[in-house]
Order: sequence, then C-alpha cells, then structure tokens
Amino acid sequence: MAESKARKEKSELAAVNMRGLKCPLPTLKTRKLLSKMAPGEVLVIECTDPLTTIDIPNLVRETGDKLEDSTKSGRVLTFRIRKS
Repeated sequence: MAESKARKEKSELAAVNMRGLKCPLPTLKTRKLLSKMAPGEVLVIECTDPLTTIDIPNLVRETGDKLEDSTKSGRVLTFRIRKS
C-alpha cells in the first residue's frame, strides 16, 4: 500500500531546471508547463533569476494555482506549485 502511494506521489511531481534563464523565460515556461498539467499535479522549478521571486507568485495568482513552497539555497530559488 505504501509503495503504491509513493509511486503516485512521484508520478504527480514534475521538476524543471530553469537555472540560468533570465526574465521573462522562467515565467513563460512555467505558464506553458502548468497549462499542460492535470489538477493535483505538482511542478517544482529551480531558477537563478532573482526576479522570479516576484514573477512566479504573480503568475500563480493569475492562473489560480497554489504556490505550496518557495525556498532559496545560495543562488537557486525553488518553487513548488500545485495545479488547481
């Protein structure tokens, strides 16, 4: 039972490396990826552009999706978004 739950959680997660991309590319690519996702799926993006701290939350507000988490580790900004 736990194995099938772990597989389900893993299949719901998509991670994308957007390190090195400059504004507006991370936001545009995130919007495109979200448009192809099913409700409940999770998108994790990793960016290095500091403007994504403004752009990604604004995008999520526009799309109605949920920003579950945002973290910074060194220069890398990580956003976890759940598709609504």
